[in-house]
Parts: sequence; C-alpha cells; structure tokens
Amino acid sequence: MKGGTVQINWHDSKPVLTLDFHPNSATLATGGADYDIKLWLISSGEKLPSVSYHNSLSYHSSAVNVLRFAPSGELLASGADGGELIIWKLHATENGQTWKVLKTLSFHRKDVLDLEWSTDGSFLISGSVDNSCIIWDVNKGSVHQILDSHFHYVQGVAWDPLAKYVASLSSDRTCRIYLKKAQTKTKGADKKNYICQHVISKAENPSSDDFKSTKNHLFHDETLPSFFRRLAWSPDGSFLLVPAGSYKVSPATETINTAYVFSRKDLSRPALHPPCANKAIVAVRFCPLAFRLRGTNPSGFFKLPHRIVFAVATLDSLYIYDTQSVAPIAILAGLHYAAITDITWSPNAHFLALSSQDGYCTIVEFENDELGSPTEEKVFGEEEESSVKKPEGMLIETTTENSLVATKVNNEENKISVKKPEDMVIDAAPNKSLVAVENEITEAERNKQTGADKEVIGDDRSTAEKPEDMVIDTASNDCLAANIEISEAEGREKKVLEDDSSTVQKPEDMVTETSANYSLVELNDSKKESSSTVTTPTVNKPTKRRITPMPIDP
Repeated sequence: MKGGTVQINWHDSKPVLTLDFHPNSATLATGGADYDIKLWLISSGEKLPSVSYHNSLSYHSSAVNVLRFAPSGELLASGADGGELIIWKLHATENGQTWKVLKTLSFHRKDVLDLEWSTDGSFLISGSVDNSCIIWDVNKGSVHQILDSHFHYVQGVAWDPLAKYVASLSSDRTCRIYLKKAQTKTKGADKKNYICQHVISKAENPSSDDFKSTKNHLFHDETLPSFFRRLAWSPDGSFLLVPAGSYKVSPATETINTAYVFSRKDLSRPALHPPCANKAIVAVRFCPLAFRLRGTNPSGFFKLPHRIVFAVATLDSLYIYDTQSVAPIAILAGLHYAAITDITWSPNAHFLALSSQDGYCTIVEFENDELGSPTEEKVFGEEEESSVKKPEGMLIETTTENSLVATKVNNEENKISVKKPEDMVIDAAPNKSLVAVENEITEAERNKQTGADKEVIGDDRSTAEKPEDMVIDTASNDCLAANIEISEAEGREKKVLEDDSSTVQKPEDMVTETSANYSLVELNDSKKESSSTVTTPTVNKPTKRRITPMPIDP
C-alpha cells in the first residue's frame, strides 16, 4: 500500500466536494466549489499514484456536491447547489471521446447533496436540502416518485443492488428504508412505487430501575459539521452500511461515533457496528470486487462465502475494513486540514481516492493481491439467508412494556481509540479472525427474566422468528448496536400509493411516529416526551456567482 495527498491544483484551491471513478477505466471525475467537473487519468507511480488532467465539464452555475457514473459508464449524473441535476452522455469523436449534456432534471428547489443510480441505469435517486428524495426516470427525464417524509436535509441516498429497496439518511436523525411495491393502475401496466417500510431513529437504554429507561438518538443531529452522510449497500446487497452514527452504551457514558450495519434479513434495526472512530463518520463506500476468504476459520459476524472490503471516512481519517476482521485492516490519518467529503474505489480495486474541503484529494494504491484474491464469479445477494450472524450467547426474550423493540447490551465496556499522528500514518493491521463471543449470561440470570421466552441463536442459524415486542439481550463486545426503536412512517407514505389502498403491515412491536406541521412528534404516552423542531444549521459554503449556462449541442 502506498499513496498520499496529491499536491496539485484540483479545483483552483477551492473545496473538492465529490469524486467518482469511471466503472470501466481509471478515469477519476471530481466536482468542486469552482462549479466545474474535472476528469483525471490515474496511473501507478513510484511513491504516489500519478494524476494527469484530462478534461473539464463546465455547465453548472454553482458548487457541484455529488457526481456518479452510471453502471454502464455511458452516463454521468451531477448534482449541485440550487437544485441543479444534470445527466451527461459520453460521445465518440474523431479525437477520442467527449462528454456532453444530455438532459437537465429539474424539480429540486434547493441544493442536491447526494445521488445514486439503479443497477440497470434506468433510474436515479437524489437527496436534497429541500428535505426530499426524488426517484427519476432517466430515459424519460421525468420524476418517477417523490419521497418527502424527512423533516430536514437529506444528505445521503443508496439504491439496493438487488432493486428491492432504497435508503435515505437525513439530518433529522432518521434513516428511512423504502420497499418497492407494484401498484396496479387502471390504465396500462403496473407502476413500481416505493413505500416507507422502516424508520430508524432512536435506541432505548434500560436502566437499573425497571420502571425507568432513557432513549437516545442513533444518529447525529444537524450540528454535524458536514454537508454529507453518504450511506451505501454492499455489492451483493447482503447488508447496508449507514454513517453518522451516535451510540451510547448507557446514559452515563460518552457518545461513540460509529457506522451501523443493517442485515438484509432485518432492516428494522442495526445488527452491529464496527470498532468506533474518534470523530463522526460522514461517508462509506464498498470496494466493487469481492475477495476469496482468507483461511478456513468460519467464525465472524458476517456469514458470507466471500470477503467484502469497505472504506469508512470520518471527518479527518480513513478506515478500511473487511468482513473477516473485527479491527480495521488499515487506518489513514492526518491526511487533510479540512473535512473529508467523499470516497471512491477504482473498478479493479487498485486505487482508493478521497476528497476534502481543503481543496486536495488523496489517492491510495494497493499492490497486486494486497487486498486478497478476487472471486471469479460475480457476487449476488441471497434473500434466503441472513448475511450477518448473531453472536453466540444472544438471547431473545419477549416483553410487553411499551411495545418497544429494543436491544440490550450487557457487556463490559471496551474502548477502542485511534491516535491521529500529525503526518499521514498508514497502519496495516494483520488480519484478525473475529473473536468468539463469550456467553456472559449465567443460568441464574436467565431465571430472573420472568415472563420471557428465550431462544439461543447460534452461529449456525441465520434467522429467528420474531415474537411480539422482541428484546434482544446480547452479551457481546460494544461493537454491537444497542436498543433500536423503530418508528413506522405510515401517514405520509399513503399519498404516494395513489390508487393503491394497500399499505405495509405494521408490526405490533413498532412505535409509530407521526408528524404535525412538519415537526417531529413521537407518540409515547408513558414517557410524555415533548416534540422538538429541527432547526436549520448555518453553513459556510463558497460564495456563489450566477453564470448563465451555454447549451451544448449533444
């Protein structure tokens, strides 16, 4: 592994807000506060990867916050301040290839912060400061569906590679999972719409007093010093990784910054979270390749026939994990003077790039097979199996108190700290197999849990039937997520269903959160919590100057 911050004039010394590798080449596209999109050619170098300027795409009249290539590589989508969303198309010319504006998608009223393509490249989802997500029909250039359930900025969106879900993350401290459902139309064929299936918001921390418990938000609020909360699905669709996590073991402990892992079999609550970072996590990105397992040790939280590598970016550091290790396999710190904004992998997993508001980008190069041996087959997710294994010693019990779904962690506190050196440090940690989780719950403690049906989940079980008002009692390390309260967003999604009167059935153990006058109101009579209004943060973005765009003949 080699690399570092490349000291070139990326965007006239202005913040680099986004970047993405072309899916079929080593071309890197970057977008910044200078209103331009720049294309760069990345190649191997002696000490640092070599970066050479290739071309500029000038059409936006404001800062470019996000850009993503379509899976085919023929289209490029870019979102900017003021709601600008442009689709670019690659054209062959006598001198090579050039990108031209294909169409402009207009509907967002404010800044577009994140976007993601569907696997087939026919649809696009975007998140905006106008508190909405929009699913676009790219071929028609029109709005397919508007998801407007969030109460604050939508700073991250992700599209399930198996085309069943989309997910969004907002500074209103909620993550929403939308399920695709066919809606029968009176005229023509069925229309596929997405309805909100899960709203992940809070966790309940039980106290020593059986009659008292506290609820903590799972995600940072709008004071998080970043424009972005970029979440991502694994390439096989087996799990969803969500950044901007804020986790408390108990009310007396400090808040831990983390990212949550959601298993595809149960997207209603996190299954676990990796070792915690010292600062808030703002973006995650998966390596596009899957690798062969190392060794024959079957232990681990992820029950996968292959190994997946992913990168987690905090405000100032980069952590690289794989699904066979608990600890990061590499940590890069002290890279930039300002917040990291985006990360991306090259299609052959040879390069990893990240951008920063300090106006520079860092390129990391991996030597041959340094990450492992890629699998020859294309990886597909499996609906029948759970990809995240439950730790040993996990018990399931039923409770009827407040009909809440909660997870209780009864482990000793293990703090993992990462020291940030002044200069760049690349620590390649040896691959460690996951530590077997000891069962710390004794038989006597189990007998004290009266009125509870318990079921031990071992490593050989992928799922368990969920009783009413399930509480999971985990005796694991503190990397496990705690106490997730799920809110079912039902009312606002009804209007999306149009003529279809069917809605998602709400489990009995979910607490419903309804909205009034666009304020978050949580219905919990036993707690009598007062509603609070999310305030809009003040952000210092680059001064905008309006430029009249010149149309380019495609």
